[in-house]
Amino acid sequence: MPQTPMTDLTHRLVPAPAGRIHLVEQGTGPLVLLVHGFPESWYSWRHQLPVLAAAGYRVAAVAVRGYGRSSKPEAVDAYRMSELVADNAAVVEALGEESAVVIGHDWGSNIAAASALLRPDVFRAVGLLSVPYAPRGGPKPSEIFSQMGGEEEFYVSYFQEPGRAEAEIEPDVRGWLAGIYAALSADTMPGSDLPDPHFVARGGTLRERFPAGRLPGWLSERDLDVYAGEFERTGMRGALSRYRNMDRDWEDMAAFDGAPITQPSLFIGGAQDASTTWMGDAIKAYPSTLPGLVGSHILEDCGHWIQQERPEEINRLLVDWLVSLPARPSSAA
Repeated sequence: MPQTPMTDLTHRLVPAPAGRIHLVEQGTGPLVLLVHGFPESWYSWRHQLPVLAAAGYRVAAVAVRGYGRSSKPEAVDAYRMSELVADNAAVVEALGEESAVVIGHDWGSNIAAASALLRPDVFRAVGLLSVPYAPRGGPKPSEIFSQMGGEEEFYVSYFQEPGRAEAEIEPDVRGWLAGIYAALSADTMPGSDLPDPHFVARGGTLRERFPAGRLPGWLSERDLDVYAGEFERTGMRGALSRYRNMDRDWEDMAAFDGAPITQPSLFIGGAQDASTTWMGDAIKAYPSTLPGLVGSHILEDCGHWIQQERPEEINRLLVDWLVSLPARPSSAA
């Protein structure tokens, strides 16, 4: 499959409820919106942008509010899910389009799913990478997370208090990022006989459990410099604020309790990714929760950073899925 070179990328700052959203665009055709997760950036889609553009799509990878060159509101509750969905819809409008396919990874998967639920008039199909769709329901997320780990603390709970995780990460952003990328990559993650890096010992830090001294195969020193440079400039508060809104999201989304996503959908996960294994029941429930599911794929020997660990397979699956979708409405720009 021919690839459009990365040098053809166009950077834009477009108006959105956050203030401005930075996006990187390539190609022409039906719009595909790519949404990254934590701790990442638009750059996480560097392998997908040229391939999807070459396949006949207009591809826009956003920097989620709080990341990179996008606006970074001060208030913690500015990072609730409904606000991020509003940003996505504003990006589509700012690009002169009426509809888009939305594809997300990690937190971006949740944002993409919520975009499909809240704005079905805009988002005509949804692709989910690494984090399965699970409808809203059950107890508050904070209550669930506080019960996980026994004597240890689940990382989501650890991220809740403003300033706490920042104090661990910001003195050495590059080293911390190298550690978390290695901890969740199939070729460098700790063995099952070692402490789980998703949990924190009482009084400890996440980094204590990250592998040291080796980058995963998908991550070059230059790639790491790009990620580190972004977070060294912005700090971690905006990115971490997403975790600090999970209970607000649970309240905001009450009207969607148990709601399925009916648009055409795709899921791709890594067999070595805790997000896939812990949420196995959510994947089994797809016949009812994703009735428009076109394909569900689990990649063997693949960790969490799926579109960077296995770009060729991800690109093939994404292009095949996109080609299978119904044409966008004729009223779209």
